[in-house]
Amino acid sequence: MLSKGNSLIFTFLMSLTVSCSHDPDVSTYTVSYGNFSNSMVIEGYVEPVNSTTLTSPMPCDGTIQFLVEDGEQVEEGQVVCIIEWQQLQNEYDQMTIALENAEVGINKTQADLNMQFALLEAQVRTNDADTRIAQMDSLQIAFMSPGQRTIKELELERASIEKARYEKKLNALKVIQQTEIKKLELEIQRFRTNVQSVKERLDALTLKAPRGGLILRANSPLTGTKLNVGDPVWSRFPVATMPEFEQMKVKIMAPEADFKSINVNDSVFYTFDAMPGNTGSGKILKKSPMGQPYKRGSTVKFFEIEASIDSVQTMPEPGFTANCRIIFKQSENVISIPQIAIFEEDSLKIVFVRNQGRFEKRQVLTGISSQKESVITAGLKEGDIITLSKPKLSLVKKQVALLDSLAQTPETPVDSLKPENGQQLPATVMPQTIIQP
Repeated sequence: MLSKGNSLIFTFLMSLTVSCSHDPDVSTYTVSYGNFSNSMVIEGYVEPVNSTTLTSPMPCDGTIQFLVEDGEQVEEGQVVCIIEWQQLQNEYDQMTIALENAEVGINKTQADLNMQFALLEAQVRTNDADTRIAQMDSLQIAFMSPGQRTIKELELERASIEKARYEKKLNALKVIQQTEIKKLELEIQRFRTNVQSVKERLDALTLKAPRGGLILRANSPLTGTKLNVGDPVWSRFPVATMPEFEQMKVKIMAPEADFKSINVNDSVFYTFDAMPGNTGSGKILKKSPMGQPYKRGSTVKFFEIEASIDSVQTMPEPGFTANCRIIFKQSENVISIPQIAIFEEDSLKIVFVRNQGRFEKRQVLTGISSQKESVITAGLKEGDIITLSKPKLSLVKKQVALLDSLAQTPETPVDSLKPENGQQLPATVMPQTIIQP
């Protein structure tokens, strides 16, 4: 039986032994087989694969005066957007005034020509009456003296000449009048054609729904937000879209760093904020090589990525936010450990394995990896307990290196390391132990 003094000494020695063989500040991780996935979660939004886009006419340089609300249901032929183009409106007003002036002018010219024609006709009729009187007086020529006879004959000749002159003048006036009126009519027709052309261009600024359905406002390339009344538009400018709901896709605007990591045909898994419990899957379809500024004047660029929705429990509506988990690399039934458990010494990758209260430094080989995890292709087995930080040097009692045949292999294929029916790894994967002096 120990005395009180001996008991205190024994307790002190035991506590010293425990503290030397165990570091309570070191967190550990138990190695096991599982599925490895290198992925990224990024936000996107749902939009239709096929849709009808309503665009401003060509040419156009105006502002939006009216635009239906985003997400509104419209009927066929309903006005969706009205664009105001002041320059074109001024041109139409000026042409309309010119047309009205031309129509008034032709009426005045017609009246003036009619008056001239009437005066000339009156002169012709007066001359005709004078000629008839002179002809009646010609019956007396036989009873006149030679001098009077000569005078009367000259008067009859002068009346005949005046009659011929008035008839020519009247015929010429008819031709002049017809020519002048034809000229004015052609000018009026030209004015009418121009007015009609500008009127059609003005009418084209009123966009109507080609069919019934949902209207979604387009995004402004200047602000990156939905279009609003007062925003500028120009030729062939997308104003709104009418989606077709048979097939949807997801559009992702990724920052440059994420964009470089994503590849075409990468798998994507979806969840939707507005539809809890609804999940879907698809793959990356295409990546736009040209970036778009985050906002006007910004040097930060986002790149457009399109992903398919190949399967989904319930098809989401356009505009719904989608949380996209993009899978870059994945492998089943492999050993993967946290990156913080892997350390580098002398260009070798090592981990610290806990063994009976102490630790051994063990070399490992890694395969595919992510920012958080790395697949171990050699050096560890299921059940090993590794540290997530370096333990005290005094507690590290062993150093374990891989066999030369493994250490010279940059990466051992993951498939060759999978256990079958609960068996241990092949002997070639087991490390070679070196006891430190």
